[in-house]
Amino acid sequence: MRAVLGILMVWLGLLAGPVAADEPPFQSSRLSVQVVGNGPDVILIPGLASAREVWSGVAEALQGRYRLHLVQLAGFAGEPWANGNGPFLQPVVEELAHYIKAQHLDHPAIIGHSMGGLCALMLAQAYPDDAGRVMTVDTLPFYSALFGAHTVEDARPAAERAAQEMLSLDAATFQQRQLMVAQRLALAPATQARIVQWALASDRQALAAALKETMLTDLRPGLSAMHLPVTALYADAGRPADEVDALWASQYQGLVGLKRVRVANSYHFIMADQPKAFLDAAEAFLAAQ
Repeated sequence: MRAVLGILMVWLGLLAGPVAADEPPFQSSRLSVQVVGNGPDVILIPGLASAREVWSGVAEALQGRYRLHLVQLAGFAGEPWANGNGPFLQPVVEELAHYIKAQHLDHPAIIGHSMGGLCALMLAQAYPDDAGRVMTVDTLPFYSALFGAHTVEDARPAAERAAQEMLSLDAATFQQRQLMVAQRLALAPATQARIVQWALASDRQALAAALKETMLTDLRPGLSAMHLPVTALYADAGRPADEVDALWASQYQGLVGLKRVRVANSYHFIMADQPKAFLDAAEAFLAAQ
């Protein structure tokens, strides 16, 4: 259970460049956005505790053909947090919808990793006319299914404990915990070190709120009403392929426009563990527009 719960505590994201001069500045206490490239619009959302730099390799490969909107969530990886212990996910979704409208984006493609993928699904369900298509990266519509929960109430005790622990650990223990978690999230030591660095630079209140809400958000009831194309990219994480396939198929059941793509020999940070497979999947997802 610890290994699986560690996956929930995914902390990741990446790169960017200057905002284009012809775009009005976007101000938000919930997120910031850096824009690079030219072409059809693609929004990339990092996961729990991550920096936007998680998308660096993807950005380098795609920015010649796409305009990439690289999101950084407040409270993560050194981005300032000024929202106390209030709600996390829904305000982020509202600000993403605001950003799409403010920048006059026409049905952008959205790629989200882990909790970022959850935000992408929430946005698509709440604002079906705003998103063009969604690619989730190692994201389930009900994360707590990873450790056997069937309902939100099943998951509540574990979510409460996880959030309380996030707030109560002393600095040394917190760092040691992140070192252990990172080893289950990525294969390469360099990536693991980056994950830990982002976690240590994150605000604990933001982390606790985001983790708890991620564990208690169940988007499965809204899947059947979604009509936009969705690609669910997921890692085998060292588990039997048929077991992982069955989990993703069951949790996304009812989503008509779903395409499932499993990536072998990868942990949670697919873009770092298997960059070619990730980029191939992203290219296919974007080309299908």
